[in-house]
Amino acid sequence: MSTDNPIKFGTSGWRGIIAEDFTFANVRLASSAIAHHLLAGSSSPQVVVGYDTRFLSDRFAETAAATLSSHGVTTYLCRRPEATPAIAHDIIHSQRQGGVNITASHNPAEYNGLKFSGPDGGPALPGATHDIEKLAVEIQNKAWPLRHVEDPESLRHAADPRPAYLEALRQKVDLRVIESARLKVGYHPLYGAGRGYLDHILREQGAAVLTVDDFRDPLFGGSGPDPSEANLARLSRLVQDEECALGLATDGDADRFGAVDKDGAWIHPNYILAILADYLIGQRKIPGGLGRSVATTHLIDAVARYHNVPLYETPVGFKYVGELITEDKIAMGGEESAGMSIRGHLPEKDGILACLLLAEAVARTGSSLRQQIDALFDKVGPLYSIRINVKLTPEVRLTLPEKLKRDPDSLGKRKVARVDRTDGLKLTFEDGSWLLVRLSGTEPVARIYCEAPSHVELDDLVHASQEFVVG
Repeated sequence: MSTDNPIKFGTSGWRGIIAEDFTFANVRLASSAIAHHLLAGSSSPQVVVGYDTRFLSDRFAETAAATLSSHGVTTYLCRRPEATPAIAHDIIHSQRQGGVNITASHNPAEYNGLKFSGPDGGPALPGATHDIEKLAVEIQNKAWPLRHVEDPESLRHAADPRPAYLEALRQKVDLRVIESARLKVGYHPLYGAGRGYLDHILREQGAAVLTVDDFRDPLFGGSGPDPSEANLARLSRLVQDEECALGLATDGDADRFGAVDKDGAWIHPNYILAILADYLIGQRKIPGGLGRSVATTHLIDAVARYHNVPLYETPVGFKYVGELITEDKIAMGGEESAGMSIRGHLPEKDGILACLLLAEAVARTGSSLRQQIDALFDKVGPLYSIRINVKLTPEVRLTLPEKLKRDPDSLGKRKVARVDRTDGLKLTFEDGSWLLVRLSGTEPVARIYCEAPSHVELDDLVHASQEFVVG
């Protein structure tokens, strides 16, 4: 009996290299497992199926939709590439039992993926994904049928999530502020599914929007659809040359954001999350606490203390932050990898919303992003953060997991104040600095996150953390 399973969900869906792991056969297998999972909970489930701009994404989505409907699942297939948050909104707005999205988000062009969302619009939690993985094994072992018949026309419908999602954004962003400021904004959709969302709403409000690479390219310009500093170099030049108030970007499926200041400087997502948290609670007066993943800046904690609201920490993966949104506990939740959402919105990352709120903050305050960061530092004190990947030798890969189980009293000159194993090993020190070590599940790499109150202390902490990992 085979127990090998090509369908393995990570923090945000199942992903693989196209034609090697991510194949039509495996999409059928995953979709069949999802169908059985849905039918176990409902006699007539409805699902929306979407896709991004990657190579063959539309064909993979067609295959997923056909498989789902052949099992008796009523399926609504998007007619064009759509943003992940728009698909999440459609699940909630249309009261569907779930959604399947063909996307590998910010991963390089050779990857594709399948993201399954539950009825709340957020990424499926581990209980659901483990069940789907188990069902995929059972299907391979022929305990359940994998159907290849044509899907019934009565169960196939077209979906257009864009209009309702855009209207939801109009209700959550103070568009009058943006309209009165007459902003000039640069936008880079990174060749992805965000095209026609962010730029559309900004232009509706009279903003002058200048775009970079506003077309579909399955190779993503050869660099990938991640809104990193390197990938936004062209946006940076546009913002400087055209004297824009700021530059905005969304990744391949528009669930992540990127930002460039008026001088062309790329701004780390941690700082964007912190200034938005302060803006939403301090100026927009959105009630609730703040949520962040264990790997995200403690500036969020400082903002929570300043405004006297609760702070919630979650494991890495936005689905855990999304639970706090669903439970109506937080005004805003975010993770350092450029994901955020707000109270009353989606339990899913929304890069389009993040960019609109950032434009709103710039319009309302009249301050650049750097000025807003400096003002925040004046209120709560400075913190500087970095994430690095350390390649591990075979020897270190064997010994490091055991080392991470021990509770160190100190690291270099720093005394450990708290040990946290929510996700990896996190050490918080008496001076407020901290580091987190997480092992990659797919590469021989340790991911190290560090934060300290000065650049000098950050450099020292990075050096000490590297010695701790490989020493």
